[in-house]
Amino acid sequence: MSLILVVEDDPIIRTTVEYALKRAGFDVLAAEDGSSGLDLALARHPDLILLDLMLPGIDGYRFAEQVRQADPDVAIIMVTALDQPRDKVRGLDAGADDYVTKPFSMDELLARIRANLRRVRERRVLEIARTIEVGDLVIKPNDLVVTVDGRPAKLRLKEFQLLVALASNPGALMSRERLSREVWGYEFMSSSRTIDVHIRRLRQAIEEPSRYRYIHTVHGVGYRFEPRLKSEHAERV
Repeated sequence: MSLILVVEDDPIIRTTVEYALKRAGFDVLAAEDGSSGLDLALARHPDLILLDLMLPGIDGYRFAEQVRQADPDVAIIMVTALDQPRDKVRGLDAGADDYVTKPFSMDELLARIRANLRRVRERRVLEIARTIEVGDLVIKPNDLVVTVDGRPAKLRLKEFQLLVALASNPGALMSRERLSREVWGYEFMSSSRTIDVHIRRLRQAIEEPSRYRYIHTVHGVGYRFEPRLKSEHAERV
Protein backbone atom coordinates (compact mmCIF):
# COMPACT_ATOMS: atom_id res chain seq x y z
CA MET A 1 0.00 0.00 0.00
CA SER A 2 1.39 3.41 -0.94
CA LEU A 3 2.38 5.87 1.77
CA ILE A 4 1.43 9.51 1.13
CA LEU A 5 2.69 12.49 3.11
CA VAL A 6 0.38 15.53 3.24
CA VAL A 7 2.16 18.79 4.12
CA GLU A 8 -0.51 21.47 4.54
CA ASP A 9 -0.91 24.22 7.13
CA ASP A 10 -4.66 24.70 6.63
CA PRO A 11 -6.26 22.25 9.12
CA ILE A 12 -9.52 21.93 7.21
CA ILE A 13 -7.82 21.11 3.91
CA ARG A 14 -5.33 18.80 5.65
CA THR A 15 -7.95 16.74 7.47
CA THR A 16 -10.23 16.63 4.41
CA VAL A 17 -7.43 15.34 2.19
CA GLU A 18 -6.29 12.87 4.87
CA TYR A 19 -9.80 11.45 5.15
CA ALA A 20 -10.22 11.13 1.37
CA LEU A 21 -6.85 9.42 0.96
CA LYS A 22 -7.54 6.92 3.72
CA ARG A 23 -10.95 6.13 2.20
CA ALA A 24 -9.19 5.55 -1.11
CA GLY A 25 -6.94 2.96 0.54
CA PHE A 26 -3.71 4.89 1.09
CA ASP A 27 -1.56 5.05 4.20
CA VAL A 28 -1.26 8.70 5.22
CA LEU A 29 1.15 10.87 7.18
CA ALA A 30 0.45 14.56 7.77
CA ALA A 31 2.38 17.65 8.83
CA GLU A 32 1.25 21.23 9.39
CA ASP A 33 4.54 22.97 8.59
CA GLY A 34 7.53 22.54 6.33
CA SER A 35 10.08 21.66 9.00
CA SER A 36 8.13 18.77 10.56
CA GLY A 37 7.04 17.64 7.10
CA LEU A 38 10.65 17.50 5.95
CA ASP A 39 11.61 15.44 8.99
CA LEU A 40 8.81 12.98 8.19
CA ALA A 41 9.78 12.78 4.53
CA LEU A 42 13.41 12.01 5.29
CA ALA A 43 12.58 9.51 8.05
CA ARG A 44 9.64 7.63 6.51
CA HIS A 45 10.37 7.79 2.76
CA PRO A 46 6.80 8.22 1.45
CA ASP A 47 5.91 7.15 -2.06
CA LEU A 48 4.27 10.50 -2.79
CA ILE A 49 4.13 13.94 -1.15
CA LEU A 50 1.24 16.39 -1.42
CA LEU A 51 2.94 19.69 -0.74
CA ASP A 52 1.56 23.17 -0.11
CA LEU A 53 3.86 26.00 -1.16
CA MET A 54 3.13 28.68 1.43
CA LEU A 55 4.15 26.87 4.60
CA PRO A 56 5.47 28.07 7.96
CA GLY A 57 9.04 27.06 8.67
CA ILE A 58 10.38 25.81 5.35
CA ASP A 59 8.37 26.84 2.31
CA GLY A 60 7.36 24.34 -0.37
CA TYR A 61 10.11 25.33 -2.79
CA ARG A 62 12.93 24.69 -0.31
CA PHE A 63 11.13 21.57 0.92
CA ALA A 64 10.98 20.09 -2.58
CA GLU A 65 14.62 20.90 -3.30
CA GLN A 66 15.84 19.23 -0.09
CA VAL A 67 13.63 16.15 -0.47
CA ARG A 68 14.65 15.77 -4.11
CA GLN A 69 18.33 15.74 -3.14
CA ALA A 70 17.69 12.89 -0.71
CA ASP A 71 15.19 10.94 -2.84
CA PRO A 72 15.22 11.66 -6.58
CA ASP A 73 12.33 9.28 -7.31
CA VAL A 74 9.65 10.26 -4.77
CA ALA A 75 6.60 11.75 -6.49
CA ILE A 76 5.86 15.34 -5.44
CA ILE A 77 2.57 17.07 -6.23
CA MET A 78 2.36 20.72 -5.24
CA VAL A 79 -1.13 21.74 -4.09
CA THR A 80 -1.43 25.50 -3.76
CA ALA A 81 -3.52 28.61 -4.33
CA LEU A 82 -0.66 30.17 -6.32
CA ASP A 83 -1.78 29.82 -9.92
CA GLN A 84 0.45 32.17 -11.90
CA PRO A 85 2.67 30.56 -14.57
CA ARG A 86 5.81 31.81 -12.83
CA ASP A 87 4.74 30.06 -9.62
CA LYS A 88 4.16 26.79 -11.46
CA VAL A 89 7.47 26.97 -13.29
CA ARG A 90 9.32 27.73 -10.05
CA GLY A 91 7.62 24.80 -8.34
CA LEU A 92 8.50 22.41 -11.15
CA ASP A 93 12.06 23.70 -11.21
CA ALA A 94 12.29 23.00 -7.48
CA GLY A 95 11.57 19.33 -8.17
CA ALA A 96 7.81 18.85 -8.32
CA ASP A 97 6.34 16.29 -10.73
CA ASP A 98 2.89 17.88 -10.88
CA TYR A 99 1.02 20.99 -9.78
CA VAL A 100 -2.61 21.30 -8.64
CA THR A 101 -4.22 24.66 -7.86
CA LYS A 102 -6.78 25.33 -5.13
CA PRO A 103 -9.71 24.94 -5.11
CA PHE A 104 -9.50 21.45 -6.57
CA SER A 105 -11.74 18.46 -7.09
CA MET A 106 -10.91 15.54 -4.83
CA ASP A 107 -11.56 13.20 -7.75
CA GLU A 108 -9.00 15.06 -9.85
CA LEU A 109 -6.47 15.02 -7.01
CA LEU A 110 -6.90 11.27 -6.52
CA ALA A 111 -6.54 10.70 -10.26
CA ARG A 112 -3.30 12.66 -10.32
CA ILE A 113 -1.99 10.80 -7.28
CA ARG A 114 -2.70 7.44 -8.90
CA ALA A 115 -1.12 8.55 -12.18
CA ASN A 116 2.07 9.76 -10.51
CA LEU A 117 2.34 6.64 -8.36
CA ARG A 118 1.77 4.50 -11.43
CA ARG A 119 4.59 6.18 -13.29
CA VAL A 120 6.97 5.66 -10.36
CA ARG A 121 6.05 1.97 -10.09
CA GLU A 122 6.09 1.26 -13.79
CA ARG A 123 9.80 1.48 -14.35
CA ARG A 124 9.46 -2.09 -15.53
CA VAL A 125 7.82 -0.71 -18.66
CA LEU A 126 11.14 0.88 -19.52
CA GLU A 127 12.91 -2.45 -19.10
CA ILE A 128 11.34 -3.89 -22.24
CA ALA A 129 12.67 -1.08 -24.43
CA ARG A 130 15.74 -1.68 -26.57
CA THR A 131 18.98 0.24 -26.19
CA ILE A 132 18.81 3.36 -28.36
CA GLU A 133 21.98 4.74 -29.96
CA VAL A 134 21.77 7.89 -32.06
CA GLY A 135 24.29 10.68 -32.63
CA ASP A 136 26.48 10.69 -29.52
CA LEU A 137 23.56 9.66 -27.32
CA VAL A 138 23.12 6.16 -25.83
CA ILE A 139 19.95 5.31 -23.89
CA LYS A 140 19.70 2.05 -21.93
CA PRO A 141 16.14 1.91 -20.59
CA ASN A 142 16.63 -1.36 -18.73
CA ASP A 143 19.45 0.23 -16.71
CA LEU A 144 17.98 3.76 -16.48
CA VAL A 145 21.24 5.00 -17.99
CA VAL A 146 21.89 7.76 -20.53
CA THR A 147 25.32 8.75 -21.81
CA VAL A 148 26.29 11.67 -24.02
CA ASP A 149 29.58 11.29 -25.89
CA GLY A 150 30.49 8.54 -23.44
CA ARG A 151 29.70 10.58 -20.31
CA PRO A 152 26.70 9.89 -18.05
CA ALA A 153 23.81 12.36 -18.14
CA LYS A 154 22.00 13.01 -14.87
CA LEU A 155 18.24 12.72 -15.41
CA ARG A 156 15.28 12.45 -13.09
CA LEU A 157 12.86 9.61 -13.70
CA LYS A 158 10.26 11.75 -15.50
CA GLU A 159 12.95 13.25 -17.73
CA PHE A 160 14.26 9.78 -18.52
CA GLN A 161 10.77 8.53 -19.39
CA LEU A 162 10.20 11.59 -21.55
CA LEU A 163 13.47 10.99 -23.41
CA VAL A 164 12.61 7.32 -24.01
CA ALA A 165 9.15 8.27 -25.30
CA LEU A 166 10.65 10.77 -27.74
CA ALA A 167 13.66 8.72 -28.84
CA SER A 168 11.51 5.62 -29.42
CA ASN A 169 9.70 7.57 -32.13
CA PRO A 170 12.49 9.33 -34.08
CA GLY A 171 11.27 11.92 -36.55
CA ALA A 172 7.66 11.62 -35.39
CA LEU A 173 5.68 14.58 -34.11
CA MET A 174 4.90 13.84 -30.46
CA SER A 175 2.03 15.98 -29.22
CA ARG A 176 1.91 17.20 -25.63
CA GLU A 177 -1.23 15.09 -25.15
CA ARG A 178 0.55 11.93 -26.30
CA LEU A 179 3.57 12.62 -24.12
CA SER A 180 1.24 13.26 -21.19
CA ARG A 181 -0.44 9.90 -21.64
CA GLU A 182 2.81 7.99 -22.06
CA VAL A 183 4.81 9.65 -19.28
CA TRP A 184 2.31 10.99 -16.76
CA GLY A 185 -0.53 8.58 -17.40
CA TYR A 186 -3.30 11.09 -18.07
CA GLU A 187 -4.43 13.64 -20.62
CA PHE A 188 -2.67 16.87 -19.87
CA MET A 189 -4.36 20.23 -19.26
CA SER A 190 -3.50 22.62 -22.07
CA SER A 191 -2.53 25.40 -19.66
CA SER A 192 0.10 23.33 -17.87
CA ARG A 193 3.80 24.09 -18.30
CA THR A 194 4.97 20.77 -16.87
CA ILE A 195 6.06 19.19 -20.16
CA ASP A 196 7.81 22.35 -21.34
CA VAL A 197 9.77 22.61 -18.09
CA HIS A 198 10.82 18.96 -18.25
CA ILE A 199 11.84 19.37 -21.90
CA ARG A 200 14.01 22.34 -20.94
CA ARG A 201 15.73 20.27 -18.25
CA LEU A 202 16.16 17.40 -20.69
CA ARG A 203 17.76 19.67 -23.29
CA GLN A 204 20.18 21.01 -20.71
CA ALA A 205 21.18 17.49 -19.69
CA ILE A 206 21.67 15.92 -23.11
CA GLU A 207 22.22 18.76 -25.59
CA GLU A 208 24.55 21.15 -23.78
CA PRO A 209 27.39 18.57 -23.64
CA SER A 210 26.54 17.15 -27.08
CA ARG A 211 27.50 17.93 -30.66
CA TYR A 212 23.85 17.45 -31.59
CA ARG A 213 20.50 19.04 -31.01
CA TYR A 214 18.01 16.26 -30.51
CA ILE A 215 14.69 17.78 -29.44
CA HIS A 216 12.91 20.27 -31.68
CA THR A 217 9.79 22.22 -30.80
CA VAL A 218 6.76 22.22 -33.09
CA HIS A 219 5.09 25.35 -31.78
CA GLY A 220 1.58 24.90 -30.45
CA VAL A 221 1.67 21.13 -30.94
CA GLY A 222 4.56 19.28 -29.31
CA TYR A 223 8.07 18.02 -30.00
CA ARG A 224 10.07 16.03 -32.53
CA PHE A 225 13.16 13.92 -31.76
CA GLU A 226 15.66 14.19 -34.60
CA PRO A 227 19.46 14.54 -34.15
CA ARG A 228 21.02 17.43 -36.05
CA LEU A 229 24.66 18.45 -35.81
CA LYS A 230 25.12 21.83 -34.18
CA SER A 231 27.77 22.61 -36.80
CA GLU A 232 25.00 22.57 -39.37
CA HIS A 233 23.39 25.48 -37.49
CA ALA A 234 20.15 23.56 -37.28
CA GLU A 235 17.56 25.53 -35.36
CA ARG A 236 14.83 24.13 -33.20
CA VAL A 237 11.63 24.46 -35.17
